[in-house]
Amino acid sequence: MLTWLIVLPVLVSVLGAVRLLRRRRTRHAFRWLLATNLGLLGGALVVLATALTGPAQASARAAASGGVNGSALIGAAIAVAGASIGAAIAVAYTGAAALAALSERPEMFGRAMVIVGLAEGIAVYGLVVAILLIGKA
Repeated sequence: MLTWLIVLPVLVSVLGAVRLLRRRRTRHAFRWLLATNLGLLGGALVVLATALTGPAQASARAAASGGVNGSALIGAAIAVAGASIGAAIAVAYTGAAALAALSERPEMFGRAMVIVGLAEGIAVYGLVVAILLIGKA
């Protein structure tokens, strides 16, 4: 199930991008984008139904084998990924603004680096949440 959770959106997105690049017609592109979104929604519903019907079987197997709670690991991965993407976006904007400010006033280096460092702190928070989740697994 985890494989489909990762592969299905990526596959549909890639196929949609290829289709949109091959055709430049607006009406066909909109229809295909709508069909792609409906396909993603259907795939997400299938994954959700599988996840909701399978916990009893999965918990019985995990208890029998002494396995690790996979939900906590997936949550940790989502925490790190989301925090890293957010930090990357924040650093991109603050870094560009800091460089623009430094080109006009070089004495603002210290303040600019503090602001960029605060933006990087978002990734650290995601890592802390992931460590806490893995500790609970």
